[in-house]
Amino acid sequence: MESEREEDGRGRLGSTLSGLAVAVGSVLFLGGFGWGALVYQPYTVPTDSMSPTVAAGERVLAQRLDGDRVRRGDVVVFRDADWGGSPMIKRVVGVGGDTVACCGDGDGDGDGGGLTVNGESVEEPYLSGRGPASPDAFTAKVPEGRIFLLGDERMGSLDSRTHLKDPGQGAVPRSAVVGRLDAIAWPLSGGVIERPESFAALPGGISEVGPVRWMAASIAAGAALILAGAAYGPLARLLGRRGAGRGRAVVDAGS
Repeated sequence: MESEREEDGRGRLGSTLSGLAVAVGSVLFLGGFGWGALVYQPYTVPTDSMSPTVAAGERVLAQRLDGDRVRRGDVVVFRDADWGGSPMIKRVVGVGGDTVACCGDGDGDGDGGGLTVNGESVEEPYLSGRGPASPDAFTAKVPEGRIFLLGDERMGSLDSRTHLKDPGQGAVPRSAVVGRLDAIAWPLSGGVIERPESFAALPGGISEVGPVRWMAASIAAGAALILAGAAYGPLARLLGRRGAGRGRAVVDAGS
């Protein structure tokens, strides 16, 4: 009788803990998705103009924010009537007051192949392959309140270089920004889009990645707790049947 009461007590405790795990897991799981819905807007990348950072067809998460929070190196989603009005994804390489140029080596003699910002050479590890950072040389002075945007696939991207003769020399207003890319949601192997350290030494530095890691951790932890809690009942019953079977075998052997 004492053994039966102990087993019943352990069973009730296990059921309580499994129910608690499912409840907490549900809060974390649904809370993570709810948090993400408030902070992030998903987009499908329409072209390869930002390859290899993001490719056509990939699903990305853009943090909803004001354009005033954008820094050099950020990959942003924006809408601008002069660019057709549709959502576009490009990388910010210059902000108001900057002089962006290519292709030079930072000393003004034009014998290099990299991007310069205010005469300082900027490494761009997100570009694929070797060669100049732009097939066509350009220089642009970015007006205050605007940002200069380039695609990572410099050979085919239609970006600020295409609009150099427009007002603002191809730079778009900060108010046109509707989001900043933080992660590739699909495929799952895409991961977080890190900020390039090459822009960190420039005034204003680089931005921080949003809460996407915490959101993903909340969803993953919630899913694990839900699965663990839901698995308790079947496992307990299976172990109980095995224990009962061993008990009967001992009794039979004794008889």
